Amino acid sequence: MASSNSAQLEGNKPAKRKPVFTKVNQLKPGTNGHTLVAKVLSSDTVVHKPRPSSAHNLKPTVIAECLIGDDTGTIVFTARNEQVDMMKAGATVIIRNAKIDMFKGSMRMAVDKWGRVEVTDPADFEVKEDNNLSLVEYELVNVVEE
Repeated sequence: MASSNSAQLEGNKPAKRKPVFTKVNQLKPGTNGHTLVAKVLSSDTVVHKPRPSSAHNLKPTVIAECLIGDDTGTIVFTARNEQVDMMKAGATVIIRNAKIDMFKGSMRMAVDKWGRVEVTDPADFEVKEDNNLSLVEYELVNVVEE
């Protein structure tokens, strides 16, 4: 009796969802859960804080702004710590569960602890470099409902 019951329970497990790959030109401010394949065009370290001498268990903080893109456009990706090592110019990466943050009115892509960045095989697309979504300025407009 127990074996048929456990088999029935296993059958009720939700199936893993296949990731839906997004293109860069589909990204919108304030959205999240994006999975995409992109090429890294450039990577500039903007913050490199060595760990304080009093905190032996803390790692140094490294933040880099990387221009990434696919065949529809480009966007600035904010890489943190271990992500910086993967985001080398020329690399192709799969970015999973990314979010779009706003920084000084423009979009930035980032991956927090719930997402992943992984290097993959070189992609066979040409990056559309003349459509940089991070150059589009957005203005926050408060909508008052009547």
